[in-house]
Amino acid sequence: MTETRTHQATDEGRSIQRAQHPVKILLVDDSPENLMSLEAALETLGEQLVLAHSGAEALRHLLDDEFAAILLDVKMPEMDGFQTADLIRRRKRSRHTPIIFLTGYRNDEHLFRGYDLGAVDFLFKPIIPEIVRSKVGVFVELSRSTAMLRRQTETLRKAELKFRSLLEAAPDAMAVVDQDEKIILVNAQTERMFGYRREELLGSPIDVLVPQHREAFFTEPRVRPMGTGLELRGVRKDGVEFPLEISLSPLETDEGLLVTAAMRDITERKKVDQEIRELNARLESRVNERTAALLASNTALQQSNDDLNQFVYAASHDLQEPLRLVALYSQLLRQRCGASLGEQVRQCLSFILDGAFRMEALLKDLLSYSLVGAAQEGPARPIACADVLEKVLLNLQPSMVQNEAVVSYGDLPTIESHEYRLIQLFQNILGNAIKYRGTDAPRIAIKASRRPEDWLFSIEDNGIGIKPEYYRQVFGIFKRLHGSKYPGTGIGLAICQRVVESYGGTIWVESTPGQGSVFHFTLPPHLPPRQPAPPAEESVATTVP
Repeated sequence: MTETRTHQATDEGRSIQRAQHPVKILLVDDSPENLMSLEAALETLGEQLVLAHSGAEALRHLLDDEFAAILLDVKMPEMDGFQTADLIRRRKRSRHTPIIFLTGYRNDEHLFRGYDLGAVDFLFKPIIPEIVRSKVGVFVELSRSTAMLRRQTETLRKAELKFRSLLEAAPDAMAVVDQDEKIILVNAQTERMFGYRREELLGSPIDVLVPQHREAFFTEPRVRPMGTGLELRGVRKDGVEFPLEISLSPLETDEGLLVTAAMRDITERKKVDQEIRELNARLESRVNERTAALLASNTALQQSNDDLNQFVYAASHDLQEPLRLVALYSQLLRQRCGASLGEQVRQCLSFILDGAFRMEALLKDLLSYSLVGAAQEGPARPIACADVLEKVLLNLQPSMVQNEAVVSYGDLPTIESHEYRLIQLFQNILGNAIKYRGTDAPRIAIKASRRPEDWLFSIEDNGIGIKPEYYRQVFGIFKRLHGSKYPGTGIGLAICQRVVESYGGTIWVESTPGQGSVFHFTLPPHLPPRQPAPPAEESVATTVP
């Protein structure tokens, strides 16, 4: 059962193959009856049958076509089969085409002559169809196999030609090495890179080019792409070594293991890498030098700022005492001698007292400004902003009552800071919102929202507002936009900015003149660890009591 199916499958396969690639069979006989008999016997093969009634007609067919087999009658007028076969064999194209002679005579001389002319067989008349089909079928299959082999050979030739073309066009040096470690193929780039002629390399061991070949090529052969760290030393014909990067592609074939190697000269890359490393080293050295200089400059600047703060504190503190004396004695003079003094003198005393009071207020605010961030404040601690706001509202109670001000606020966070600084921050902003009121009673709303890195506070009022060109100016020290129309020293918002920035935050204002302002500032929930300050030189002149 299995044998029958196998034969059936094979027959079906052959039928498909015949349908796709039918071959031609040339039948030559001067007798139409004999041609009809041959055609009837061979038509079941499914091939293309070409009929010729003479040797000359057969030769004309051979000029145009190739045939898998030729069935040639020996006895024909004008040109017999032997003469026709001789002319067929003289043509290069049909020199190897199988010829089967048809004859009605069993004559040894005919046999010898026919085989001498290249006949492959003789068929004797009368023709037996089965024998004809069997013998012709063998040559048909042989022709088909030959044609297939020819196509495969041509395909392989084209593939090899394409492979060699790609090999030659490759930008890298390419070499194919067999299992005996011999070079069997190289490209022109290999000749240029290593200085050898192709003939010198073919059949030579690979260690002529790469001395460390065994570890690179044949120890655990596997695909290694270019740039995966396989770096070797190549050797040119003149003996000069150079750095080489190699990619490998092993292939198992019937003849054994073949390894295709792509080799790249990385001398320039190594040089550039070294220059980059040297440049990085120089840059790193310069960065370190500049960092050290910057740290020294920052230390000096910090020391200068500390000295300046101490000076401002001492100056503002020490200046208050003589200022109090000026105010005190001016008041005594006005009280004791006021009746005997003239109007002009009394007016001068009033100017002196007003100036002294303004100067005292300026010194107090300047003292507050200098104390922001001072070391005497101590470490920061968690402060509830709601508690701070309660104290600020208590301090501002008289002004709020006088102006019928209303302050509203929601949930406020607890942040790491200093209570006194937060009181300064909120009290200055709220005090300004009450002082610079519009025609309506002050309405102030305080909000706080959590952001990924900090808390955003917003204090909105319905006061007179600020023009956009003054948004930055209002945070300057002693900057006042309204002259003496409103009381104050113009240092309140400068203190607010210094408080916020001392914690690493920012402060800004948005406003519409005549409709109010919104002051925004950010504060972190936690402060970074405080760096110890460098030891400062002692100074008796700036010691703060």
